[in-house]
Order: sequence, then structure tokens, then C-alpha cells
Amino acid sequence: MDGVAHEHHGLVPARASDAERDRVLRVLADHHAEGRLSQDTFEQRVDRALRARSDAELAGIVEDLPPTSRVTRRLTGLIAGLSLVTARLEEAWRAPRLPRFALPPDGLARVLVGRAPGCHLTLPDRTVSRLHAEIHRAPGADHWTVHDLGSMNGTRVNGRRLTGPARLRPGDEVAFGECRFIAAAP
Repeated sequence: MDGVAHEHHGLVPARASDAERDRVLRVLADHHAEGRLSQDTFEQRVDRALRARSDAELAGIVEDLPPTSRVTRRLTGLIAGLSLVTARLEEAWRAPRLPRFALPPDGLARVLVGRAPGCHLTLPDRTVSRLHAEIHRAPGADHWTVHDLGSMNGTRVNGRRLTGPARLRPGDEVAFGECRFIAAAP
């Protein structure tokens, strides 16, 4: 009965929050960077922090550590920021370079895309339907529109599969099945 009464009076320890867990992990990383924690101690405490169930358990992991210096916090923050920028640059560099797809000029009413020989843009890929999509620019309009023609593998603009007509601008990524292109001005 006492256990039930304690639960109702808020005496149950607060569940460990992700924010508090992240704070404890940053404190441990800062102290390790300053040389105040050996590699073994650092790894043991990180393991404890990841398994902690309450905020009190998390607080106990770092309560014996002195405050970190501002210089260390700035350096570790700068290093983390640079690491994130480097990771993003590496990801962008590894991304495939897509071929350009020239949008139709003003005089061309519509462009058919598909596997069929009569299409303006013939893509001999098994993921492209015979009549896959249509791209057009309405007279006087300042933009192009792409329509999927009921293809099996879909048409996507900037990663979103079309469920109706969509605007297509220079610089957009357009995909017909698995054939991907970057739209370019005519």
C-alpha cells in the first residue's frame, strides 16, 4: 500500500529526459577532452548515462566533476560544429550528379516523357512507363507544369510523388520512375 501512496504523491523518480541525457553526455565529453576523465572512466560513465532511467541517476554520474572551463566548452562546440559542416559537405559531394533536363521552350505546347518511341523524351528504362508524364507551359504562363500519366512507378518533383499536376521550376529535381534529372531553363 505504501508503494501506491508514494506514486500518487509524486515521489516516483522523474524519468530521464533526452535533454538531460544529452547534457550529461556533453559534460562527460568536455571532461574527457580536458583530460579529467580517462578513456575507461569516460566509456563507463557514457554507458551508465545511456542506461539511466531517472534524472537523479543521470545527475549522479557527473556530480563529482568540477565545472568545465568556458574555453573547453567553446572548443568542443566549435569542433562539433565543424564536424557537422564537414559531414554535410561530404554527403553533398557524394550525392550523384544528375543530368540536366531542359524544360520545353515557349513554342512547344507539351512534351511527352516515356519509353514509347513517339515520346519527345524517350527513356529506355524499365521503371519508366510507355507514356509516363507530360510537361507543358500554358500560353502566357510563367511556369511549367508536370503531370504523371498514370505511370506504374510514378513521377516525383524534389522527392515528392505527384498525385496531381505540379509546378516545375529550373533547379528542381524531377524523376520519372528511377530516372532522375535536374530541370534547367530552356
